[in-house]
Amino acid sequence: MSTVAGTAPVTPSTPVTPVTSSAPVTDPFDWLEQAAADRRRAGLVRTLRHRAPDQDLLDLAGNDYLGLVRHPRVTRAAADAALRWGGGSTGSRLVTGSTELHAELEAELADFCGAEAALVFSSGYTANLAALTALTDADTLIVSDALNHASLIDGCRLSRARVVRARHRDPESVRAALAARTERRALVVSDSVFSVDGDAAPLAELAAACREYGAALLTDDAHGLGVLGPGGTGALAAAGLAGRPDVLATVTLSKSLGSQGGAVVGPRRVIEHLVQAARTFIFDTGLAPASVGAALGALRLLRAEPQRAERAGRVARTLSARLAAAGLPVSSPQAAVVSVRVDAPEDALAWAAACRDKGLAVGCFRPPSVPDRWSRLRLTARADLTEEQIDFAVEVITRTAPGR
Repeated sequence: MSTVAGTAPVTPSTPVTPVTSSAPVTDPFDWLEQAAADRRRAGLVRTLRHRAPDQDLLDLAGNDYLGLVRHPRVTRAAADAALRWGGGSTGSRLVTGSTELHAELEAELADFCGAEAALVFSSGYTANLAALTALTDADTLIVSDALNHASLIDGCRLSRARVVRARHRDPESVRAALAARTERRALVVSDSVFSVDGDAAPLAELAAACREYGAALLTDDAHGLGVLGPGGTGALAAAGLAGRPDVLATVTLSKSLGSQGGAVVGPRRVIEHLVQAARTFIFDTGLAPASVGAALGALRLLRAEPQRAERAGRVARTLSARLAAAGLPVSSPQAAVVSVRVDAPEDALAWAAACRDKGLAVGCFRPPSVPDRWSRLRLTARADLTEEQIDFAVEVITRTAPGR
């Protein structure tokens, strides 16, 4: 049985009335046209956009927070790894997919984050699925923030645990759920920085609630690593929680580290358990050597240039302040994500297209990707943006805003 805060329990065994028809189905996908039409009417059609390697756009849509994805040291590290180890890892991590390079990255990533150990996955998504499914069972309560990322939500769904949806960034809601639990174990789950508006979780308060009720804390630090904490060491370090035996984090290698992949960092016994029990580790092909090499190169570069982390945050605050001064409904960023609210999904699409026509790429978030009724332009504050580029971005966004 699973429970969502504020609703009655839902019992999975509720009988379902079978669909009956006098005629057999001849086209099992005939419903797709109606679904596509519904999306068009709602203004929610998604479009793949294939970018060229030399596109003439200022990119504030991607997640390259530290400006490392094209840094020569990072691309050289990727190329060297591919030349030495090959184009792919050849198998799952437990068969042939672990190289000495994977071990180097795990050791350095754990040290950087102040954790005992780390385990690299093919994506941040699979890292989240691993942590949530391998560390819970039917005798576990998961308390999940209402605005957590889809990968955390899917991990909760795949777990055998009972799930309570806590109010957004509300430690008292978490405490209430933990106090009422009947399960032997509990896991509190939250993004460190929420990817839509860039607001941060109250990790210190969540950790205190966990300690009070004997729960563990898992945070998805995808948008915190490289931006928060001393030198970009992450949200747990920023909250004074790095290295605690009851706390762990998942991270991505595809944002601040300019590569691809994900990892779990935390207590060594947790990492050892994931090696034995996490299906997305055991049955998934290991991360390609080029991606491992790029992430390792970026991590070493960040350690050598820790000022990149502070610069990304400063750019975000500058963008937010200047857009707010122009009268736009902009978020107050706590890391490197800035969002501007839009009334309707059609307006958001038109605004993003107008920005693109002027040479600026911005993200466009619409329902159902965002849980409330507001669409948004989402901006990435990069550490390598010049003052002239910031001026250009602010000018384009304000001049193309709906109604101006």
